[in-house]
Amino acid sequence: MHDEPQDIETLRKRYEQLNTKKTQAETLLSTANQELERLKAEAKSKYGTDDLQELEMKLKEMEEENLRKRRDYQKLLDQIERELLSVEGAQPEEASL
Repeated sequence: MHDEPQDIETLRKRYEQLNTKKTQAETLLSTANQELERLKAEAKSKYGTDDLQELEMKLKEMEEENLRKRRDYQKLLDQIERELLSVEGAQPEEASL
């Protein structure tokens, strides 16, 4: 990086800066690892596994189940709406009798 030798004070400053960055990186890594372990434990507790592939499969299954339930709910609402319209349509005829 530098062609000419730096004086000892400059080298010490560079070392301290690099050492500080190293310490910060180690701290971030430690924090990230702790968070990963916490999330793995949470996944294992909630879903019975912390394996990423198994979790992805479970997510896909849950999404498919959710879609099925939404479709069923929509069909039910459509049926209720049709029946309501049928009842509303029958009322004026009954009133004229």
